Amino acid sequence: MPEQKTNVMRLLEQKKIPYTAHEYPHGDEAVDGVTVAAITGQDPARVFKTLVARGAGGKIYVFVIPVAMELELKKAAKAVGEKSVSMVRVNELLGLTGYVRGGCSPIGMKKRYPTVFHSSMAQQESILVSAGKIGSQAELSPADLLRLTGGSMADIAIKEE
Repeated sequence: MPEQKTNVMRLLEQKKIPYTAHEYPHGDEAVDGVTVAAITGQDPARVFKTLVARGAGGKIYVFVIPVAMELELKKAAKAVGEKSVSMVRVNELLGLTGYVRGGCSPIGMKKRYPTVFHSSMAQQESILVSAGKIGSQAELSPADLLRLTGGSMADIAIKEE
């Protein structure tokens, strides 16, 4: 069965950015990223999750971190020059980004938000991010991701307990 192209994949092709699509079996519910890494046979350090937060001033930010890590809100706020940031509610995600929980990609959101990737991305040849729907991942180089999203890198996460 041919893979179903997502908007993320179309955007990458349109910009001539090389990527590898990875599919994984899933139900209707989002599965956690560590499970996705295991199912797809990937090192969790290379599989990144996309988190959306709101700054104290009301601005929206996107943080992309390895699946086995947790966003450190203080470090994240510092990285974007805010006093504080808090996660947006799941029911706001679709309206803000065009994506659902578990299928949120830093690529091709409705609007371009300031995007910060965890600095560990620099050690990877390629990383996997959601391709815009549950069950679909896109693997591409950190340099291409930074260029495409206008993103930056910072130490914004801690290992999950």
